[in-house]
Amino acid sequence: MTLVKKLRWVALAAIPVLFIGAFFYWPLIKIFSHALGSEEIGDFKSLFFSGSFHQIAWFTVWQAFLSTVLTMVLALPAAYLIARYSFRGRRIFQVATTVPFVLPTVVVAGAFTALFERFGLDEGAFRLRHTVWALLAAHVFFNLAIAIRTVSTFWSGLDPRIEEQAKLLGATPWLIFRKITFPRLVPALTAASSIVFLFCLTSFGVILLLAGPTRATIETEIWRQAIWRGDIATASSLAVIQLVAVVVMVLLMNYLQRRQAVVENRMDFVYEKAPRKLLVGNIFFLFIMIGLPIVVLFESSLKVGGSYSFQNFASLADRVTLVPVSALTALKNSLLFAAVATIFASLLGCIASFVVVHGRRWVSNLFDVSMMFPLGISAVVLGFGMLIALDTPPLDLRSSWVLVPIAHSLLGIPFVMRTVIPTLRRIDPSLRESATLLGASPRQVSRHIDFPIGLRALSVGAAFAFAISIGEFGATSFLPRNPDRLTAPLVLFRLLGAPGETLRGQAMALAVVLMTITALAVILVEGSFFKKETIRSDF
Repeated sequence: MTLVKKLRWVALAAIPVLFIGAFFYWPLIKIFSHALGSEEIGDFKSLFFSGSFHQIAWFTVWQAFLSTVLTMVLALPAAYLIARYSFRGRRIFQVATTVPFVLPTVVVAGAFTALFERFGLDEGAFRLRHTVWALLAAHVFFNLAIAIRTVSTFWSGLDPRIEEQAKLLGATPWLIFRKITFPRLVPALTAASSIVFLFCLTSFGVILLLAGPTRATIETEIWRQAIWRGDIATASSLAVIQLVAVVVMVLLMNYLQRRQAVVENRMDFVYEKAPRKLLVGNIFFLFIMIGLPIVVLFESSLKVGGSYSFQNFASLADRVTLVPVSALTALKNSLLFAAVATIFASLLGCIASFVVVHGRRWVSNLFDVSMMFPLGISAVVLGFGMLIALDTPPLDLRSSWVLVPIAHSLLGIPFVMRTVIPTLRRIDPSLRESATLLGASPRQVSRHIDFPIGLRALSVGAAFAFAISIGEFGATSFLPRNPDRLTAPLVLFRLLGAPGETLRGQAMALAVVLMTITALAVILVEGSFFKKETIRSDF
């Protein structure tokens, strides 16, 4: 490789390095410096050993553990159905279970709020609002998709003949599951439960809106200390504890998954038609857990007094007293931020993916780990870090609107990379070799081979990045300094906390609009990318 080519390669790799270094790792360094500085170290120790922190930490872990257990138990029947049986509408069933995962947290909180009000569960003896049960139900709603997809994919790869032989020998279904199936599912259950636990541990919007003011996790306490009380030192200390806990858990999760890996030489088999009771039972359960909150949300958005109309949607253009901008203006801001964030995430994700696939091994591994790290860090910590770090030239961006899409793009880059990298690695090397022998330059090879094949994967990653940005709430709650730049999730958060039927109706209408946008993005992804694709090698 000539010196010019090396310099081009270094310049290309430097773009995502500088971006993530300035807007992700520098804010993390500032958090540590605020919490562990020479003057603040005493405050950090006193916080760590205080009773109030222990109470918050216990509730954070306890609710995450219970949410994970409930999610995994309730996901098993659907995972079994998808893994072992065929049925009409199987594709629609999978999409329906995936959509809730990308819905904005404030939308889900609004859906459950509407559900509790519709069935009289917001007050009285059977009140669920502002209880742990509301929190658990919302977490199950969000994370069922992860558990079902992870476990069903692994389960479908297990050889079913072992269970069939045990059945012929007289074993009962429960005995077969307990002694044969479950031990073989441990790797998938470990992987899925670890991811679900991490998401519940760093949950923010759901807990802030549904758990009530008397219950706090580390995430919500960081926000309250920084935004409500202006106590940056305490918020930084909490953020450090959260960061360390998340990193340790991710490392432990990876270790456990490597130790419990299972490989089976499964032969292809013909899927049986799903039993009617199993199919109907799963559909009914998923409708109650996922469909019912969404249906009630739609109903609430159309309800005006004792009748139904589109008045709440029309009122989105009206500005209310408690919010500096109209819901429609906030929605336009969200669409603008999401578009810019998608462009950033797509460009930087593509460059990073190219370096990971074609770079030297140590460079590839370093890029892969460093660029994927934002996926394991909570958006709250990211937003808080940006708030305290980007306050001096040339990175004084706290008053700039571009800071919001920058934060959103950091959350979208890992999704772009996770869709583009596998596609680039599946490209037949003979394609590049043949093009090179025919006189094509490396740039031409990339333009005519890598780019067309990777374009579909890029569109999928971009769709996920867009869906994440349009509904992002955690990081955004720290960033917009200009009231005219509020996003739709922030306005929805304020409307959900405001009294009055009119404002509540407007909140439900805005929630429906946000839900529709994100759902359409996921449906497009599910309808195209996850179908098996073939890459021709007949150059």
